[in-house]
Order: sequence, then C-alpha cells, then structure tokens
Amino acid sequence: MTAREIHLPVAAQPTVDSLVEYARTAEDAGYDCVWLPETWGRDAVTVLTSIAEHTDSIDLGSSIVNTYSRSPALLGQTAATLQEVSGGRFRLGIGPSGPIVIENWHGLEYGNPLRRTRETVEIVQQVLSGEPVEYDGHDFSLSGFRLRCTPPDPQPPVEVTGMGPKAVELAGRFADGWHGIMLTPDGTRDRLEDVERGADLGDRDPEDVAVSVGVTCCVLDDPARARDLARQHVGFYVGGMGTFYRDSLERQGYDEAAEIHDAWQADERDRALELIDDDMLDQLCAAGDLETARESLERFEAVDGLDAVMVSFPRGADESEVSETMAALAPTGD
Repeated sequence: MTAREIHLPVAAQPTVDSLVEYARTAEDAGYDCVWLPETWGRDAVTVLTSIAEHTDSIDLGSSIVNTYSRSPALLGQTAATLQEVSGGRFRLGIGPSGPIVIENWHGLEYGNPLRRTRETVEIVQQVLSGEPVEYDGHDFSLSGFRLRCTPPDPQPPVEVTGMGPKAVELAGRFADGWHGIMLTPDGTRDRLEDVERGADLGDRDPEDVAVSVGVTCCVLDDPARARDLARQHVGFYVGGMGTFYRDSLERQGYDEAAEIHDAWQADERDRALELIDDDMLDQLCAAGDLETARESLERFEAVDGLDAVMVSFPRGADESEVSETMAALAPTGD
C-alpha cells in the first residue's frame, strides 16, 4: 500500500509553533511522515528539532536541504543528531537545488550537481556509520573525521531529489530514496525506470530505494479557488524557478511548458496560467472538490513501485486552506 505523507508548507507560516501544529495534526490523522523543505525563511534543522520534540510516532525528514550551504560532514552530524532527538524517526533528504538559490542566495559557486550529490551521499553514509571517514573525491577530500557520539542505530536513510534521468539514476545507484516533484503518473513511471537502471548499475535491489513523489493538493469548499491556487503554483514553478520544472514537463510531453515559462518571464502571468489547461492541472495536481482530488491521488497511488505520495500545498494557500486540505485527504478519512 502506498504511504501518504505531508510536505509541510513554509510560505506565510506565522511561527515555528504553527509548523509543529501541522505535524501534530498530520500524526493524529494517520500520515506516515512529515517533510520540511528549507528555502529562505526558517532553517529546517531547528524546526525539525522542535517537531521531533512535540511528536511521538510520525517520521520526519528534510526535503530538501541543499548540498552546498552545509558540508557533507555537517550534514552527517545533523542527521545523527536529529535521529537521536526523534527517537529513530528521521530521514535525511538532500539535493543540489539550483544556481538561483546557491549562487544568488548563498553566494556559492554552483557546479556539477550530480557529482556533488553523489559525493555528499557517500560521505554522509560514512559519517553515520561511526567509522573514521576516509574519502578522496573531486569536490571533497576528508581524512580522520569521526563522530564523537554513539552512531545512530538505526542509521537514518539518505534520500535525494532530482528531476532529470541521470539525477534519478544516481539516486537508484547510491541513495536510500528518491523524491520527485512536478510529475504526472506517467512521468513518475518513466522516472521509476531511471531508479531501476541506477539500482542495476549499483548492483542493488530497486525495492531498497524508497520512492516518494510530491503532489500539489488543494481541497476546499470552493473548488474553483482550490484549482486557481494549484494553477498559480504550477505557473510559478514552471515560469519562475529556473528551467528545471520547464524541462521536466517537456520530458513528459508538454511542449507548452516552454511557452508557459517564457510568458511568465515576460510578466504575462495571465497568459502563462491560461496555458495550464485542466488536463495538465489534473495530471500534476489533486485540486478542486474532494472527489476530484481523491481520484487524482489514486492515479498516483496506483503507480507500481511508488512507495509514498507527499501531499503538498500551493504556495498561496493560507493556514485554513492548508488545514482543510490536510483533513480532507487524511489516510484515516479514506
């Protein structure tokens, strides 16, 4: 059975306590895991620590923290510490992000994200083993680093994000899991083939790689408002967040993705949103009335090899709209 998880909203949340309350609500509603992204507001580690202290059974993870602003050794220490404070419920989600974030926000050089992700995964796994780290890579060379605390048991999984075939193949070859986003059910199936190919290259069982896909969800008493929020969310990501999402949609057969991107960049936002038709919206999102949203989620959950669907929320949704959606799609409510 496909797990149902929560990708916590970070936009317009007034306090850390509000994020903790979402996590507590998700736990009570039967969701399996809460994931917290790190963008340009509160840092993920502090918030996840607070969530760990105020929940009992739900898994919690970072999805994602980037592989540039923290060293691999520090990421390993952080994962070990969060595994301790959560009582063994932590999952480390990492990814390279993109040049807009890394260069413009963090002031660091962005280069060869696949290689950096691979080396980070390998070093973090060595750190978490508790053994001395000896690593000679291209981006990182470490010698003698070793945890001065008891290594975590069980060792938390190290999961990665990625959108292109090679990035997903890397996850299948080296990581404990892969997180996808802005995918249709058929697009998810294509990426699962990449996971399997990577697992074969790494002489691994593909079933050992946990596959989670984030789906933008919005279920409201006003279905038109829900769909408008989801459509604006798709437009923002395809048009305003670099070229990764545009390219991903084009790989999935949506040639209009380039036009959406260009219209958004030209500040023709209404035109960009018009290009996101109802079919595209229903393939990418679960938005509208409850029946429509459930049918959309079920199409994802029917994908063979998909371990979890992460219920995420449109960036424009307010607290009440997030809560309404979370309650409507709770596993205990199906």
